[in-house]
Amino acid sequence: MDSVTATSREALESSIASATQGVLGFQQSDGHWVFELEADCTIPAEYILLRHYLAEPVDTVLEAKIGNYLRRVQGAHGGWPLVHDGEFDMSASVKAYFALKMIGDSIDAPHMMRAREAIHARGGAINSNVFTRFLLATFGVVTWRAVPVLPIEIVLLPFWSPFHLNKISYWARTTMVPLMVIAALKPRARNPKGVGIAELFLQDPRSIGMTAKAPHQSMAWFLLFRSLDAILRVIEPLFPKSLRKRAIDAALAFTEERLNGEDGMGAIYPPMANIVMMYDALGKDENFPPRAITRRGIDKLLVIKGDEAYCQPCVSPVWDTTLTAHALLEAGGDKAVPAAKQGLDWLIPRQELAVKGDWAVKRPDVRPGGWAFQYNNAHYPDLDDTAVVVMSMDRMRREHGAAGYDEAIARGREWIEGMQSDDGGWAAFDVNNLEYYLNNIPFSDHGALLDPPTEDVTARCISMLAQLGETAKTSKHVAAGVAYLRKTQHPEGSWYGRWGMNFIYGTWSVLCALNMAGVDHKDPMIRKAAAWLASIQNDDGGWGEDAVSYRLDYKGWEAAPSTASQTAWALLALMAAGEVDHPAVARGVEYLIATQNEKGLWDEQRYTATGFPRVFYLRYHGYPKFFPLWALARYRNLRNTNSRVVGVGM
Repeated sequence: MDSVTATSREALESSIASATQGVLGFQQSDGHWVFELEADCTIPAEYILLRHYLAEPVDTVLEAKIGNYLRRVQGAHGGWPLVHDGEFDMSASVKAYFALKMIGDSIDAPHMMRAREAIHARGGAINSNVFTRFLLATFGVVTWRAVPVLPIEIVLLPFWSPFHLNKISYWARTTMVPLMVIAALKPRARNPKGVGIAELFLQDPRSIGMTAKAPHQSMAWFLLFRSLDAILRVIEPLFPKSLRKRAIDAALAFTEERLNGEDGMGAIYPPMANIVMMYDALGKDENFPPRAITRRGIDKLLVIKGDEAYCQPCVSPVWDTTLTAHALLEAGGDKAVPAAKQGLDWLIPRQELAVKGDWAVKRPDVRPGGWAFQYNNAHYPDLDDTAVVVMSMDRMRREHGAAGYDEAIARGREWIEGMQSDDGGWAAFDVNNLEYYLNNIPFSDHGALLDPPTEDVTARCISMLAQLGETAKTSKHVAAGVAYLRKTQHPEGSWYGRWGMNFIYGTWSVLCALNMAGVDHKDPMIRKAAAWLASIQNDDGGWGEDAVSYRLDYKGWEAAPSTASQTAWALLALMAAGEVDHPAVARGVEYLIATQNEKGLWDEQRYTATGFPRVFYLRYHGYPKFFPLWALARYRNLRNTNSRVVGVGM
């Protein structure tokens, strides 16, 4: 570090030490980490509406805290956004307004009037998405003519049919199955207060028909599926009752195999809420075990603070623990490394080695070996978590001689190799989920019905295989994966980020993979990516990107305020590309040191992660804690070496 002044060295070491201490303070007693996972206002709003749907006893204290949260995140435009400081979103605004009215806010209160005006100015609540319309149909605000026909008999279709549950993503599958039962039974919310939101519409809400074509949908496909919807609307009532009963029984069998205790089917909020409403519609009371257990699981998603509360979409302990372990292994030291090992040891028994989940429909001969994102989700492990866990365990055994990880690493590697799609990429949960025409069905106005391979997950899997010693010359999996990344690079040099926001995240992921896979740093692919990252650095030395980069009409980079997590990704990416001495890296490091708070961590209100592009975003409260530490420690470590080459997959 000869080129770095003593003051800079001291500032860097002090920053790393402070951040390490800050991160260690969040470790749970059994060794793992779990940070808050915040989405937008829709999940807490839906939680309020679920309680009133079921006529549960009113918890005025909890409702007041959720109300405080909903009012705080209201946008300056009067409605509610999907991200911090984001644009107005109709469905989020309708749900938040409905929940606040249900809590007891007067429609004449200033914030409610502003929300109503904003909704009216954009055409009214008729422009809500399909999921919101289903909710409004159960409350009788709109009729069932306003939602697509979802015949429960779909669950009986053979795999060769154009639509099959295993041709859509896990999140769509687990959400739709109980929702189809609800659509078949068409229950009515109890809604003891009798609250409605007709005032949000510019027409009689009960006169509303089907949704319009979504921007991502092809007109030809959409018209075809709309015609099928019209036909089904006529013939569905004529389906034999015996067939309907068989279909509902099949839906219940699907659900009950995957109930997953208090962690819930799919371990995510939407299917859990739908399951509770499904059992209610089937006449099962609140003490019926599957309903009661799932309902308790929903309450475990609540984050309750002093004067606010909200409901998380799910929890992220495996992801948080393995990423924190990576950061601590980079930081090193007599406190960080034992803490990381304790976290990795906590992960070992959470590897799924027995259950063949839904993924096995397309890969029946592959043995289980993955990790889920949540505490328990045996049917739905994911490749991103698995790759990152394996890399952290491999690093622990290689750098610190830790024993006990070999079998877990071998099984994780075997599962990931078996889950590669035919195009050379890897998806998050499934294999060859490439039936893109299904995003044109009326139900898929969100455009997120599928789980196809993506650049960021593919990169993570390559990083893992390469860290374990595979190369493009020795491994067909790595060779095919690198070829996939080569063809998916954007002209300006970036890669798309499906699960993190967005091109900064994707480019970081891919550069780490290419470096580990042995692609020459002089390769035009890497040079172009590094130059692009340097070119988008903000004047303050940081990097930032927001949700507008997911727009369907995206035409090029648009600057956004710097964040600590995105700055860390850019730094890690540039260092993976061999640019540790680039002036942009020094400026980025200075930005992180300058913005560190007194607890050694970083404040970050902006959302930097993605659930579904253009529809649902996430704010990982752990990201501004462990990613900046990781980047600063990596910078220090590389400046202390002669090779300046990153020797691990992340």
